[in-house]
Amino acid sequence: MTRNTRAFINRSVNGNARGALRDVTNSTYNANTAKNGEVDVNKRKASTVDENPALLPANLNPRQNQGGENGSILTARQQPAPVHIAPPNRSDSYQYTGHVDDIDERDADDPLCATDYVQDMYQHFRLKESVTSVRPIYMESQNHINERMRSILVDWLVEVHLKFKMVPETLYLTINIIDRYLEKSQVSRPRLQLVGVAALLIASKYEEIYPPELHDLEHICANAYSKEDILKREEIILKTLDYKVTIPSAHAFLVRYLKAAHADRKIVQFSCYILDGTLQSYDLLHYLPSQLAAAAVLIARRCVGRNSWSPTLLKYANYCEEDILPVARAVLAEKASVSSEELRAVNKKYSSSRYGEVATMEIMSDF
Repeated sequence: MTRNTRAFINRSVNGNARGALRDVTNSTYNANTAKNGEVDVNKRKASTVDENPALLPANLNPRQNQGGENGSILTARQQPAPVHIAPPNRSDSYQYTGHVDDIDERDADDPLCATDYVQDMYQHFRLKESVTSVRPIYMESQNHINERMRSILVDWLVEVHLKFKMVPETLYLTINIIDRYLEKSQVSRPRLQLVGVAALLIASKYEEIYPPELHDLEHICANAYSKEDILKREEIILKTLDYKVTIPSAHAFLVRYLKAAHADRKIVQFSCYILDGTLQSYDLLHYLPSQLAAAAVLIARRCVGRNSWSPTLLKYANYCEEDILPVARAVLAEKASVSSEELRAVNKKYSSSRYGEVATMEIMSDF
């Protein structure tokens, strides 16, 4: 199911078959006609309040009051933004009054979509995401590298990932492996790129049908490292991580949230653009992957004139708009602070027609 869904979103971002777009988004939004409970932000109509307590978001932020992977307690400065529980009977908000769609109904006969237990899968992902995330202050224990070097490495990996035409999940897993390894091991500046290449090799073996050849990885590093160096570092990383590679990434959550958002192709491309940009920011490690994915969807919906959040998103993301707005502001603040001269891989990627040229669009930040 995971590979099938990933393929759907990958084809949508690349602008391929319309059938694939429908598979990603569950329905295509029409700006003039409300469908599946979606209402144009400028044409919102009053509707009967049908409040269901089960739709209210649970207080799911396991990182807020517990330690990171090593058990250390986060200080107030490092804790993620607290999850807000909205009061009932919010009749003034569309997310509580609109119709909730069953986004899995049309896929019920497709065994690859695993509709019988897909919700259980994502509940499990929400429980596990704090375990596979890193302490947002781990760089303080590194003596030879800093946050800026990490950002430059991620920027380079975005280019390499695009060059090898890998699936999106490979990139997110690569960055997660790098962060978890750096949290546990000291790395010198000359060896940081080697860690990145070895992490990419691990992730591509895990996600790709055809991972890159060693001589290709050796070539993209300008022969700074030998094949033996890469394989040795791969072994060291896997042993350091105790061979725990499986993670619920932000992209895995994004796929689900886009389906709940009834996203059209532009929203899919815009959300991927925003979420890819979060990979470069060390400061955004304060937030959980599910929060960053939800923030990317919220920003994308606002940018195309849709309601920020919807009843269907409230149910399936288990976040309300009030939960995600602080995260979205942090994402936009980080994006505004990124040096376009130094870190330009994501903007370059999403400035191409293949990705809808969404990097050239204005990002709404009026919230």
